[in-house]
Amino acid sequence: MIKFLEKVAALICKYMTVWVIVMSAIAFINPEPFKFIGPHISYMLGVIMLGMGLTMSLDDFRLVITRPKEVFYGVFFRYLIMPLSGFLVAKLLGLPPVLAAGVVLLGAVPSGTGSNVMTYIAKGDTALSITVSSVNTILAPILTPYIFLLLAGSMIPIDVTALLVDIVKIVLLPVTAGVVLHTTAPKLVEKFIKIVPAVSVIFIIAILASVVALNAAKMATVALVLCAAVVLQNVLGLGLGFYSAKAVGMTEKKARAISFEIGMENSGLAVALALAHLDPMAALPAAVGTVWEYISGSLLASYWGTKPAAQDAGEVAAVGEANG
Repeated sequence: MIKFLEKVAALICKYMTVWVIVMSAIAFINPEPFKFIGPHISYMLGVIMLGMGLTMSLDDFRLVITRPKEVFYGVFFRYLIMPLSGFLVAKLLGLPPVLAAGVVLLGAVPSGTGSNVMTYIAKGDTALSITVSSVNTILAPILTPYIFLLLAGSMIPIDVTALLVDIVKIVLLPVTAGVVLHTTAPKLVEKFIKIVPAVSVIFIIAILASVVALNAAKMATVALVLCAAVVLQNVLGLGLGFYSAKAVGMTEKKARAISFEIGMENSGLAVALALAHLDPMAALPAAVGTVWEYISGSLLASYWGTKPAAQDAGEVAAVGEANG
Protein backbone atom coordinates (compact mmCIF):
# COMPACT_ATOMS: atom_id res chain seq x y z
CA MET A 1 0.00 0.00 0.00
CA ILE A 2 2.81 2.39 0.92
CA LYS A 3 4.61 1.70 -2.38
CA PHE A 4 1.41 2.47 -4.31
CA LEU A 5 0.93 5.73 -2.42
CA GLU A 6 4.56 6.67 -3.10
CA LYS A 7 4.01 6.18 -6.84
CA VAL A 8 0.86 8.30 -6.75
CA ALA A 9 2.71 10.94 -4.72
CA ALA A 10 5.56 11.03 -7.24
CA LEU A 11 3.05 11.51 -10.08
CA ILE A 12 1.33 14.37 -8.25
CA CYS A 13 4.61 16.14 -7.55
CA LYS A 14 6.00 15.61 -11.05
CA TYR A 15 3.11 17.43 -12.69
CA MET A 16 2.55 20.06 -10.01
CA THR A 17 2.66 23.01 -12.41
CA VAL A 18 0.10 21.34 -14.69
CA TRP A 19 -2.26 20.66 -11.77
CA VAL A 20 -1.92 24.26 -10.57
CA ILE A 21 -2.74 25.71 -14.00
CA VAL A 22 -5.67 23.34 -14.61
CA MET A 23 -7.29 23.79 -11.20
CA SER A 24 -6.75 27.55 -11.26
CA ALA A 25 -8.44 27.73 -14.67
CA ILE A 26 -11.40 25.70 -13.36
CA ALA A 27 -11.64 27.95 -10.29
CA PHE A 28 -11.64 31.03 -12.51
CA ILE A 29 -14.44 29.69 -14.70
CA ASN A 30 -16.50 28.26 -11.83
CA PRO A 31 -15.34 29.92 -8.57
CA GLU A 32 -18.12 29.01 -6.14
CA PRO A 33 -17.03 25.42 -5.27
CA PHE A 34 -13.57 26.66 -4.24
CA LYS A 35 -14.47 29.62 -2.05
CA PHE A 36 -15.08 27.50 1.06
CA ILE A 37 -11.34 26.74 1.23
CA GLY A 38 -10.47 30.37 2.11
CA PRO A 39 -11.04 30.23 5.90
CA HIS A 40 -8.98 27.03 6.19
CA ILE A 41 -5.86 28.20 4.34
CA SER A 42 -3.79 28.96 7.45
CA TYR A 43 -4.40 25.42 8.76
CA MET A 44 -3.50 23.91 5.39
CA LEU A 45 -0.29 25.92 5.29
CA GLY A 46 0.50 24.73 8.81
CA VAL A 47 0.34 21.15 7.51
CA ILE A 48 2.63 22.12 4.62
CA MET A 49 5.15 23.63 7.03
CA LEU A 50 4.93 20.55 9.26
CA GLY A 51 5.86 18.53 6.17
CA MET A 52 8.81 20.84 5.58
CA GLY A 53 9.92 20.30 9.18
CA LEU A 54 9.74 16.53 8.75
CA THR A 55 12.34 16.77 5.98
CA MET A 56 14.66 18.85 8.17
CA SER A 57 17.07 17.84 10.92
CA LEU A 58 19.52 19.57 13.23
CA ASP A 59 22.25 18.74 10.69
CA ASP A 60 20.63 21.25 8.32
CA PHE A 61 21.89 24.02 10.61
CA ARG A 62 25.46 22.70 10.79
CA LEU A 63 26.72 25.10 8.12
CA VAL A 64 25.78 28.02 10.38
CA ILE A 65 28.85 27.02 12.39
CA THR A 66 31.14 25.67 9.66
CA ARG A 67 30.32 28.23 6.93
CA PRO A 68 28.71 31.18 8.76
CA LYS A 69 29.74 33.84 6.24
CA GLU A 70 28.00 32.11 3.32
CA VAL A 71 24.84 31.44 5.34
CA PHE A 72 24.76 35.05 6.52
CA TYR A 73 25.04 36.38 2.97
CA GLY A 74 22.33 33.99 1.81
CA VAL A 75 19.88 35.14 4.48
CA PHE A 76 20.90 38.81 4.14
CA PHE A 77 20.39 38.84 0.37
CA ARG A 78 17.11 36.93 0.78
CA TYR A 79 15.57 39.64 2.95
CA LEU A 80 17.19 42.56 1.11
CA ILE A 81 16.80 41.84 -2.60
CA MET A 82 13.28 40.44 -2.87
CA PRO A 83 11.39 42.93 -0.67
CA LEU A 84 13.14 45.86 -2.36
CA SER A 85 12.55 44.36 -5.80
CA GLY A 86 8.86 44.03 -4.97
CA PHE A 87 8.68 47.62 -3.75
CA LEU A 88 10.48 49.02 -6.82
CA VAL A 89 8.43 46.92 -9.26
CA ALA A 90 5.19 48.05 -7.61
CA LYS A 91 6.24 51.70 -7.90
CA LEU A 92 7.54 51.31 -11.45
CA LEU A 93 4.30 49.72 -12.69
CA GLY A 94 2.05 52.02 -10.63
CA LEU A 95 0.18 49.10 -9.03
CA PRO A 96 -2.94 49.78 -6.93
CA PRO A 97 -2.06 49.90 -3.19
CA VAL A 98 -3.53 46.48 -2.32
CA LEU A 99 -1.82 44.76 -5.24
CA ALA A 100 1.44 46.60 -4.54
CA ALA A 101 1.33 45.43 -0.91
CA GLY A 102 0.83 41.88 -2.15
CA VAL A 103 3.94 42.09 -4.33
CA VAL A 104 5.99 43.45 -1.41
CA LEU A 105 4.64 40.73 0.88
CA LEU A 106 5.62 38.06 -1.64
CA GLY A 107 9.18 39.40 -1.48
CA ALA A 108 9.23 39.62 2.32
CA VAL A 109 8.39 35.99 3.08
CA PRO A 110 11.15 33.36 3.39
CA SER A 111 12.30 31.21 0.49
CA GLY A 112 10.26 28.17 -0.48
CA THR A 113 11.29 24.51 -0.36
CA GLY A 114 11.30 24.45 -4.16
CA SER A 115 14.61 26.32 -4.00
CA ASN A 116 16.34 23.21 -2.63
CA VAL A 117 15.03 21.02 -5.46
CA MET A 118 16.03 23.54 -8.12
CA THR A 119 19.51 23.90 -6.63
CA TYR A 120 19.95 20.12 -6.76
CA ILE A 121 18.84 19.98 -10.42
CA ALA A 122 21.12 22.93 -11.24
CA LYS A 123 24.14 21.16 -9.69
CA GLY A 124 24.45 23.94 -7.14
CA ASP A 125 25.46 23.75 -3.48
CA THR A 126 22.44 21.89 -2.09
CA ALA A 127 23.74 21.85 1.48
CA LEU A 128 24.03 25.63 1.46
CA SER A 129 20.56 25.96 -0.06
CA ILE A 130 18.98 23.77 2.63
CA THR A 131 20.71 25.65 5.44
CA VAL A 132 19.80 29.11 4.11
CA SER A 133 16.18 27.97 3.63
CA SER A 134 16.06 26.61 7.16
CA VAL A 135 17.59 29.70 8.76
CA ASN A 136 15.51 32.27 6.89
CA THR A 137 12.35 30.27 7.68
CA ILE A 138 13.19 30.30 11.39
CA LEU A 139 13.87 34.07 11.22
CA ALA A 140 10.66 34.82 9.29
CA PRO A 141 8.47 35.61 12.34
CA ILE A 142 10.69 38.60 13.12
CA LEU A 143 11.99 39.73 9.72
CA THR A 144 8.93 39.30 7.49
CA PRO A 145 6.42 41.50 9.39
CA TYR A 146 8.86 44.34 10.08
CA ILE A 147 10.30 44.42 6.55
CA PHE A 148 6.76 44.38 5.21
CA LEU A 149 5.77 47.21 7.55
CA LEU A 150 8.79 49.28 6.51
CA LEU A 151 8.12 48.98 2.78
CA ALA A 152 4.33 48.66 2.58
CA GLY A 153 3.22 50.55 5.68
CA SER A 154 2.55 53.66 3.61
CA MET A 155 0.41 51.69 1.13
CA ILE A 156 -2.11 50.04 3.46
CA PRO A 157 -2.73 49.69 7.23
CA ILE A 158 -0.63 46.86 8.73
CA ASP A 159 -0.96 45.21 12.17
CA VAL A 160 2.61 44.00 12.56
CA THR A 161 1.95 42.18 15.85
CA ALA A 162 -0.86 40.15 14.34
CA LEU A 163 1.38 39.28 11.39
CA LEU A 164 4.16 38.14 13.72
CA VAL A 165 1.81 35.95 15.78
CA ASP A 166 0.35 34.36 12.65
CA ILE A 167 3.78 33.55 11.21
CA VAL A 168 4.77 31.93 14.51
CA LYS A 169 1.61 29.79 14.44
CA ILE A 170 1.70 28.98 10.72
CA VAL A 171 5.46 28.56 10.23
CA LEU A 172 7.62 28.34 13.35
CA LEU A 173 5.53 25.97 15.47
CA PRO A 174 4.75 23.40 12.71
CA VAL A 175 8.34 23.44 11.39
CA THR A 176 9.70 22.97 14.92
CA ALA A 177 7.26 20.12 15.54
CA GLY A 178 8.38 18.47 12.29
CA VAL A 179 12.08 18.77 13.19
CA VAL A 180 11.44 17.36 16.68
CA LEU A 181 9.47 14.43 15.24
CA HIS A 182 12.17 13.75 12.65
CA THR A 183 14.84 13.85 15.36
CA THR A 184 13.03 11.73 17.96
CA ALA A 185 11.26 9.22 15.68
CA PRO A 186 13.30 8.98 12.45
CA LYS A 187 12.13 5.44 11.62
CA LEU A 188 8.48 6.45 11.85
CA VAL A 189 9.05 9.51 9.65
CA GLU A 190 11.01 7.45 7.13
CA LYS A 191 7.95 5.24 6.49
CA PHE A 192 5.82 8.02 5.03
CA ILE A 193 8.25 10.83 4.17
CA LYS A 194 7.96 10.19 0.41
CA ILE A 195 4.22 10.82 0.59
CA VAL A 196 4.54 14.13 2.48
CA PRO A 197 5.49 16.28 -0.57
CA ALA A 198 2.34 15.15 -2.40
CA VAL A 199 0.17 16.24 0.53
CA SER A 200 1.87 19.63 0.40
CA VAL A 201 1.30 19.88 -3.36
CA ILE A 202 -2.41 19.02 -3.01
CA PHE A 203 -2.85 21.67 -0.32
CA ILE A 204 -0.93 24.26 -2.39
CA ILE A 205 -3.16 23.55 -5.39
CA ALA A 206 -6.27 23.93 -3.21
CA ILE A 207 -4.98 27.19 -1.73
CA LEU A 208 -4.21 28.71 -5.14
CA ALA A 209 -7.55 27.61 -6.57
CA SER A 210 -9.25 29.30 -3.63
CA VAL A 211 -7.35 32.55 -4.22
CA VAL A 212 -8.33 32.53 -7.89
CA ALA A 213 -11.96 31.83 -6.97
CA LEU A 214 -12.07 34.68 -4.45
CA ASN A 215 -10.62 37.11 -7.02
CA ALA A 216 -12.19 35.78 -10.24
CA ALA A 217 -14.27 38.90 -10.83
CA LYS A 218 -11.23 41.21 -10.48
CA MET A 219 -8.54 39.15 -12.19
CA ALA A 220 -9.40 40.09 -15.76
CA THR A 221 -8.81 43.80 -15.03
CA VAL A 222 -5.35 43.33 -13.49
CA ALA A 223 -4.07 40.17 -15.19
CA LEU A 224 -1.53 41.81 -17.50
CA VAL A 225 0.09 44.18 -15.02
CA LEU A 226 -0.03 41.51 -12.30
CA CYS A 227 1.83 38.98 -14.44
CA ALA A 228 4.36 41.65 -15.48
CA ALA A 229 5.03 42.52 -11.82
CA VAL A 230 5.48 38.92 -10.71
CA VAL A 231 7.74 37.99 -13.64
CA LEU A 232 9.89 41.10 -13.23
CA GLN A 233 10.27 40.61 -9.47
CA ASN A 234 11.21 36.94 -9.91
CA VAL A 235 13.73 37.62 -12.68
CA LEU A 236 15.33 40.36 -10.59
CA GLY A 237 15.54 37.99 -7.62
CA LEU A 238 17.17 35.17 -9.56
CA GLY A 239 19.60 37.48 -11.35
CA LEU A 240 20.56 39.72 -8.44
CA GLY A 241 20.81 36.72 -6.14
CA PHE A 242 23.35 35.04 -8.42
CA TYR A 243 25.48 38.11 -9.11
CA SER A 244 25.38 39.34 -5.49
CA ALA A 245 26.73 35.97 -4.37
CA LYS A 246 29.48 36.15 -6.98
CA ALA A 247 30.27 39.72 -5.90
CA VAL A 248 31.05 38.60 -2.33
CA GLY A 249 33.37 35.84 -3.57
CA MET A 250 31.12 32.78 -3.72
CA THR A 251 31.84 30.04 -6.24
CA GLU A 252 29.52 29.20 -9.14
CA LYS A 253 27.89 26.32 -7.24
CA LYS A 254 27.17 28.48 -4.21
CA ALA A 255 25.93 31.37 -6.34
CA ARG A 256 23.46 29.06 -8.06
CA ALA A 257 22.11 28.02 -4.65
CA ILE A 258 21.76 31.63 -3.49
CA SER A 259 20.02 32.56 -6.76
CA PHE A 260 17.20 30.10 -6.06
CA GLU A 261 17.08 31.05 -2.38
CA ILE A 262 16.36 34.63 -3.40
CA GLY A 263 14.17 34.01 -6.46
CA MET A 264 11.81 31.37 -5.06
CA GLU A 265 9.46 32.40 -2.26
CA ASN A 266 7.21 30.64 0.23
CA SER A 267 4.22 31.93 -1.74
CA GLY A 268 1.77 29.85 0.29
CA LEU A 269 2.66 31.86 3.39
CA ALA A 270 2.20 35.11 1.46
CA VAL A 271 -1.26 33.91 0.37
CA ALA A 272 -2.30 33.00 3.91
CA LEU A 273 -1.09 36.30 5.39
CA ALA A 274 -2.67 38.36 2.62
CA LEU A 275 -6.07 36.70 3.06
CA ALA A 276 -5.94 36.93 6.86
CA HIS A 277 -4.63 40.48 7.23
CA LEU A 278 -4.98 42.36 3.94
CA ASP A 279 -7.42 41.68 1.11
CA PRO A 280 -8.09 38.71 -1.21
CA MET A 281 -6.65 40.77 -4.07
CA ALA A 282 -3.34 41.09 -2.19
CA ALA A 283 -2.99 37.31 -2.40
CA LEU A 284 -2.96 37.34 -6.22
CA PRO A 285 0.78 38.09 -6.67
CA ALA A 286 1.65 35.07 -4.53
CA ALA A 287 -0.82 32.88 -6.42
CA VAL A 288 0.64 33.87 -9.79
CA GLY A 289 4.15 33.70 -8.33
CA THR A 290 3.73 30.06 -7.38
CA VAL A 291 3.12 29.06 -10.98
CA TRP A 292 5.72 31.37 -12.52
CA GLU A 293 8.58 30.66 -10.11
CA TYR A 294 8.35 26.94 -10.82
CA ILE A 295 8.40 27.62 -14.56
CA SER A 296 11.35 30.03 -14.41
CA GLY A 297 13.11 27.97 -11.74
CA SER A 298 12.79 24.76 -13.76
CA LEU A 299 14.09 26.42 -16.93
CA LEU A 300 17.08 27.96 -15.16
CA ALA A 301 17.85 24.79 -13.21
CA SER A 302 17.71 22.67 -16.37
CA TYR A 303 20.03 25.11 -18.17
CA TRP A 304 22.55 25.17 -15.33
CA GLY A 305 22.23 21.40 -14.96
CA THR A 306 23.78 20.96 -18.40
CA LYS A 307 26.72 23.20 -17.45
CA PRO A 308 28.69 21.77 -14.49
CA ALA A 309 29.82 24.50 -12.12
CA ALA A 310 33.53 25.08 -11.57
CA GLN A 311 34.83 23.52 -8.37
CA ASP A 312 36.09 25.70 -5.56
CA ALA A 313 39.53 25.32 -4.03
CA GLY A 314 38.33 23.01 -1.24
CA GLU A 315 36.61 20.65 -3.64
CA VAL A 316 39.62 20.56 -5.95
CA ALA A 317 41.89 19.71 -3.00
CA ALA A 318 39.53 16.97 -1.85
CA VAL A 319 39.40 15.45 -5.33
CA GLY A 320 43.20 15.64 -5.56
CA GLU A 321 43.62 13.84 -2.23
CA ALA A 322 41.14 11.16 -3.27
CA ASN A 323 42.94 10.56 -6.56
CA GLY A 324 46.35 10.71 -4.99
